[in-house]
Amino acid sequence: MRRSLIKILENKGITDKKVLKAINTIPRHYFFDNALLGHAYQDKAFPIGEGQTISQPYTVAFQSEKLEISPNDKVLEIGTGSGYQACVLVEMGANVYTIEYNKVLYERTRKFLPKMGYTPKFFCGDGSKGLPRYAPYDKIIVTAGAPTVPTSLIKQLNINGILIIPVGDSSKQKMLKITKVDEKKLKKEEFDYFSFVPLLGDEGWG
Repeated sequence: MRRSLIKILENKGITDKKVLKAINTIPRHYFFDNALLGHAYQDKAFPIGEGQTISQPYTVAFQSEKLEISPNDKVLEIGTGSGYQACVLVEMGANVYTIEYNKVLYERTRKFLPKMGYTPKFFCGDGSKGLPRYAPYDKIIVTAGAPTVPTSLIKQLNINGILIIPVGDSSKQKMLKITKVDEKKLKKEEFDYFSFVPLLGDEGWG
């Protein structure tokens, strides 16, 4: 089932071997109740409670590929959710800081991921403002749809750092890749439309 998922991702254009290897390694079925195991390796999102979802594998792979992860990159993830995306980043060799707005999800994932052998640094709070006390970051990934690009996240990027963020309205968002060329210059690339749960917080949807 895992290999067939990898084939689907390759057919959809994912070429980064580190991304594909990470997704092939992680037991995604651990995130599902026994009654739902058949859904674990399908390329679709699935509800995890608290109005949130475990992201579609293609979306995780797409964002991860655009991040251009190098070993030991310091990565900030906005929106821990199920923790699946954080696991992919850890598998790729990143040093992951992940922040979750929802306290119930934060507590659940903080306890669950170490049982799988994944130990990113967990935080609960307003991710739309980033995590300034540990900045700067080499890469920042936002796994919720934002109305605009939060200025706080740009400030917390290293020079040549990359921010991947979906920006749009509540129904669909365009994936953006923003590279911080220097303190005054940003390079922006636009990709396909995706559909994420809303980014909550002061620099999100409130």
